[in-house]
Amino acid sequence: MKKMVTLILFTFCLWIINSTSPVNALNTSQGAKIFDFHCAGCHIHGENIIRRGKSLKKNALKRYKMDSLEAITAIVTNGKNNMSAYKERLTTAEIQQVANYVLEQAEKNWK
Repeated sequence: MKKMVTLILFTFCLWIINSTSPVNALNTSQGAKIFDFHCAGCHIHGENIIRRGKSLKKNALKRYKMDSLEAITAIVTNGKNNMSAYKERLTTAEIQQVANYVLEQAEKNWK
């Protein structure tokens, strides 16, 4: 009985770890493809061709409090000012993949 309870707890813990880790769950290579198709026209290499200071570089994301998955997901979903909303064009999963890709690239300084 003790072994059965241990096995159940172990299985439950593995399930929790795998289902709550957004970075592992999101595929950044898919996010890159989505970004290249939908976002790179204005944000090539993390820049912003419409508003120069509003780039996707790490320091700009931090300055404008956009340096989290939640913030990037919200702006991609709903848009803001010159940024178009993508909630009608991309699925929730695709938006999360793009947000994860943007944060990953910002950490690498878009190199």
